[in-house]
Amino acid sequence: MKPKKYKYGCAIAVLSIFALSQTGTAQKVATAINPKDNVVFFDDFNGKNLDRTKWNAEVTGMHVNNELQAYVDSSATIYVENGNLVLRPIASPNFKTNDGQTFNFISGRINTKNKFDFTYGTAEARIKVTDGAGLWPAWWMLGNGAWPECGEIDIMEYVGEKDWASAAVHGPGYSGETPFVNRQYFPANNDATQWHTYAVDWTPDELLFKYDGILMFRVNRKMAEHYGKWAFDNKKYLILNYALGGAYPIKLNGNKAPYFGLPDTSVEMVKNKQAKMWVDWVKVTQRK
Repeated sequence: MKPKKYKYGCAIAVLSIFALSQTGTAQKVATAINPKDNVVFFDDFNGKNLDRTKWNAEVTGMHVNNELQAYVDSSATIYVENGNLVLRPIASPNFKTNDGQTFNFISGRINTKNKFDFTYGTAEARIKVTDGAGLWPAWWMLGNGAWPECGEIDIMEYVGEKDWASAAVHGPGYSGETPFVNRQYFPANNDATQWHTYAVDWTPDELLFKYDGILMFRVNRKMAEHYGKWAFDNKKYLILNYALGGAYPIKLNGNKAPYFGLPDTSVEMVKNKQAKMWVDWVKVTQRK
């Protein structure tokens, strides 16, 4: 998924975001917007297809983390349904990429590179995921240039244990097995398979990760500079993707065969097209 070596104050409620309930019934969702904030990017996926003026669909070239999927630009893996973006991995035995690699699974990854990037502000998205060991959907940001010097901000990563999701940062001297990672554990009746808002508040000197508006992790400049250069003073673009197996999931499930980090139960889910990440909306705000 990522280029790793292993790899509210005086708020005004604005009824401007439309979401889906878990039963699929449309409902209005009130969002608190500080009058000092300026919305610089927003997508609620209410069109018939992915908005290509905002998003790029990535196609696999470089392969990382021993992941099992190839990314393709296909309506089978990236589509809009009932006002939500859906990313869905599916089985595709012996799929050949343009650079000669072979995979048994294909999936979706989208980004805003060369279409939208920003420095400092709040990036947030409302997301829910499917339960399943070794599934690896994520919501994150990346700078331009060589990794890890460009800086990586992982707002939400889910690797198949539905009672938690994690946030992390990567930069020079603190990449790969980064010291900056934290989990948010959810109550049993509101786990990662339910809708949650995953956000980061990014300033020149710190990153504040908030799940459902509650601070769950903080990384500041001094913490990072203990290991290396602060890599979060350059523009970042947005990324949503759905990986399978690989270096992060295998540490939790230990599954090595037939697939690295993806047990048979999850393989069957993917074959049956049941593994999905739904994204209700994505928003970036900055102070005016």
